[in-house]
Amino acid sequence: MSKGTIKKVAGPLVVATGMRDANMFDVCRVAEQRLIGEIIEIHGDEASIQVYEETSGLGPGEPVESTNAPLSVDLAPGLIGSIFDGIQRPLVKIMEMTGNNLTRGVEVPSLDMEKKWTFVPTAKVGDQVAPCDVLGTVQETHIVEQRIMVPHGVEGTIVSIESGDFTIEETIAVIETADGEKKEVAMLQKWPVRVGRPYKEKLSPTMPLVTGQRVIDALFPIAKGGTAAIPGPFGSGKTVTQHQLAKWAEADIVVYIGCGERGNEMTDVLNEFPELKDPKTGYSLMERTVLIANTSDMPVAAREASIYVGITIAEYFRDMGFSVALMADSTSRWAEALREMSGRLEEMPGEEGYPAYLGSRLAQFYERAGRVISCGNNPREGALSVIGAVSPPGGDISEPVSQATLRIVKVFWGLDSNLAYRRHFPAINWLTSYSLYTTDMGPWFDEAVGGPWMECRGRMMAMLSDEAALEEIVQLVGMDALSAPDRLKMEAARSIREDFLHQDSFNEVDTYTELDKQFLMMKLILAYYDQALDALEKGASIETLVNLDVRERIGRYKYTVHDRVQDEYENVMAQLKQEVENTIVEED
Repeated sequence: MSKGTIKKVAGPLVVATGMRDANMFDVCRVAEQRLIGEIIEIHGDEASIQVYEETSGLGPGEPVESTNAPLSVDLAPGLIGSIFDGIQRPLVKIMEMTGNNLTRGVEVPSLDMEKKWTFVPTAKVGDQVAPCDVLGTVQETHIVEQRIMVPHGVEGTIVSIESGDFTIEETIAVIETADGEKKEVAMLQKWPVRVGRPYKEKLSPTMPLVTGQRVIDALFPIAKGGTAAIPGPFGSGKTVTQHQLAKWAEADIVVYIGCGERGNEMTDVLNEFPELKDPKTGYSLMERTVLIANTSDMPVAAREASIYVGITIAEYFRDMGFSVALMADSTSRWAEALREMSGRLEEMPGEEGYPAYLGSRLAQFYERAGRVISCGNNPREGALSVIGAVSPPGGDISEPVSQATLRIVKVFWGLDSNLAYRRHFPAINWLTSYSLYTTDMGPWFDEAVGGPWMECRGRMMAMLSDEAALEEIVQLVGMDALSAPDRLKMEAARSIREDFLHQDSFNEVDTYTELDKQFLMMKLILAYYDQALDALEKGASIETLVNLDVRERIGRYKYTVHDRVQDEYENVMAQLKQEVENTIVEED
């Protein structure tokens, strides 16, 4: 171990001398309190250390000790349902030891080292195994069966494998390598957070992560293994949207990182998630969730680590073959931590004081997403989808963090404070948002719903765009200046906005919409427009067509329970056809 002494303290930055044998990103123990830190710069025998705890009271001359190991996370049964801080310290365990306030220098194992887990082998003696091959399983919660994998760096033949109850540090198997060395394997693995876990192959984004949120699935879908950003001003619903995605997205595991957000927001998450029922299984949502809480009043440097800790845990479950959704709330606070540390290091500032390497750091984070084939002799397909909230000051997305994020991610869900104030949820602006995955996933959607999904989507997007252009004319000269077909188009677009895009997250039917129901909703609105347009050409009055009774039924269709969706669709279509025909007869 390298040992040195403190030379300078500047907030979370500590400069230590006598650290010639230390390496970049080594974890250090700083001062008598043994505060956790990480080396981020080395000049000769001087090392700059970002300390993940409060540094008040430290002074020159106090000891610093390098562990000669990088910041790593513990990966084993016990992760699911846990609440960690930014450097994977278990907050519940610390609270039991020290009370409600975090005590500096507290050393607690990340996972419970004494709890016994029932290990059921799936491999047998004599099997040839490689890194990432599954040795057996542990039923971690009612929902998650964790697969115990061969650690990276170990390859060979299984010479013994046990079944029964073990702690995560006890040996469950012995593997003999090609050179005759016998390696003992436990359930616990460690992995450095700044290094992405390897995989065999990354697959194309041809399959969506279905969320049940209509504005996302229909207009701006995210691929399984894709990346998305949710920028928006204060109060526009970033956190609520991420909660909704955590609850409903088609993911086996959710990793939620509260990075530098307000404490009361994180408290809401901690209070709500255990009470929320997983809609697919009926158990608590926490039984498939890992929470990382690093609020704005916690040490700023730990924000920087929290993002990497979260994505490393997510990659671990991805390698098991799970679909994982990672929510980072928010990367702006993470970038602010980078800016503060960069300023303390006296680096040359870039735009708005952010470091010049902001874009590359963001890219390194988002590039760890993907739908992949795992390593090993028996590979599995897993996916890691990353959804990052961005909190631009004053809602101005021209600032550096938003712009750097938009250069990397392929889905942009732009939240609009005007929509939020009008109680339109989700407040995703359909004119500014986009998804670059749509073309690749078009064939999947058409096949999944058994119809022209992409054609309906294209028509609805065109209608919304035309409505925005017509709205300007209406504001100038009034609705009466519009032709009858244009007025009908405005009415159809209003139906898309209010009946399709607006969703009630508190209504147990409307909070989640299956793809087949979304498709039928699109077809109903477009059928009204097509049939009414045809009736106009045959002499029907625009006033009569706008005020058809069936429009109320089309609007209420979203509250139809799933078992009656097809029947109700056919009934509404029949009523629509009859009422439109009546308008033509009356006009004749």
